[in-house]
Amino acid sequence: MNFEQARFNMVEQQIRPWDVLDFDVLDALMEIPRERFVLPEHQGLAYSDLELPLANGGKMLEPKVVARLVQGLKPSAAETVLEIGTGSGFATALLAKLAGKVVSCDCDHAQQQAAKTVLDGLDFANIDYVQNNGLSEPSQGGPFDAIYVGGSLRSVPESLLAQLKDGGRLVAVIGKAPVQHAVLLTKNGDTVQQKVLFDTAVAPLNDTAADPFDDFDF
Repeated sequence: MNFEQARFNMVEQQIRPWDVLDFDVLDALMEIPRERFVLPEHQGLAYSDLELPLANGGKMLEPKVVARLVQGLKPSAAETVLEIGTGSGFATALLAKLAGKVVSCDCDHAQQQAAKTVLDGLDFANIDYVQNNGLSEPSQGGPFDAIYVGGSLRSVPESLLAQLKDGGRLVAVIGKAPVQHAVLLTKNGDTVQQKVLFDTAVAPLNDTAADPFDDFDF
């Protein structure tokens, strides 16, 4: 299989038509070999418009969803981004291409180590890995300029918003299937502004601690 051609097709036929028009995001996607992040038996589907399973039972989000979330977050080279859920490491790679530093946390040590092995092999040097429940446990290096949540949540916990700097942004998919909303939250002092980016339906964050939080319902 010609992965380079498949990657080009993904960007031009799936991602760009889905209103992902940020040149930095598109360029980064063209540089990241997504086939390295999927299970070996799914390499032929690496650039398909599909959620793909992870070894721990979680899911890789569709590439167009990841791209549009990251576009909404707008990380810059001067910023540190907290990622909730390392997962496959594909979104981690995209964030690391755009941000100055990424702190990626995951509850599953084995899954995170598998992602780290791939990312290390691709020479990413601006990622710190933390094994914790990033939804409820503060991650070292905060408060953060931006937070990316790598799966859907019923709601955004206040403890996660507390890890944002004043003026910081957070992107997440919230709500219950079949209709969920990708939202951008911006923290301004004691208030949080919400903007709906798009409607979707994605797999939940693979974290049993996510459900109890109902602090921030939209």
